[in-house]
Amino acid sequence: MKSSYFKRFRMDVDLAVRRHPRPLPAGYRFVPWNEALLDVHARTKFRAFRREIDATVFPCLGDLDGCRRLMREIRGKPGFLPTATWLVVCNDALGDLEWCGTIQGVVDRLGMGSIQNIGIVPAHRGRGLGTALIEHALAGFRGHGLRRASLEVTASNTRAVRLYQQLGFRKAKTVYKVVDGEQAAAAPDADLAAADALLVAEAACL
Repeated sequence: MKSSYFKRFRMDVDLAVRRHPRPLPAGYRFVPWNEALLDVHARTKFRAFRREIDATVFPCLGDLDGCRRLMREIRGKPGFLPTATWLVVCNDALGDLEWCGTIQGVVDRLGMGSIQNIGIVPAHRGRGLGTALIEHALAGFRGHGLRRASLEVTASNTRAVRLYQQLGFRKAKTVYKVVDGEQAAAAPDADLAAADALLVAEAACL
């Protein structure tokens, strides 16, 4: 079956430019990295991505076990940075904890901060949680002495692209991710590119 190509932007930010961190809304709080929370990150990631375009581009995000494997791989990277890895939690109507958002950060081989995934559970979007998580991760990179940080985003996810631009990220490179025809056919609003596109390796989801 013919493969399709999804355009993605590599976006960078200068960590020397400091922004006033946005506080979380009332009822929400940050939870720092703890080894015991690895599976919580995985489950929150799954709930955030399973119906999104990213789960088509990276099928592991649409599968709970895939998210668990991905979290174990992120945690196992030499540059894994706990101070750039956070959860957001709130209490539901019954007073039980509800995990609402997740972000993970690593230091890449070039000594640059790299946001691995930023995911907000659908019911909690539009409240500034994503902005707050990103700013917390960037503070973690900055506190580690890094000068720049980066992330990748699927080009058709225009809402995310705008958010990252508002946070100071700028497009540094365009890359393409190959997806087989069956997966691409299920994609909502797929942004498909020509077959001679440049490909980038995305380990963990292969």
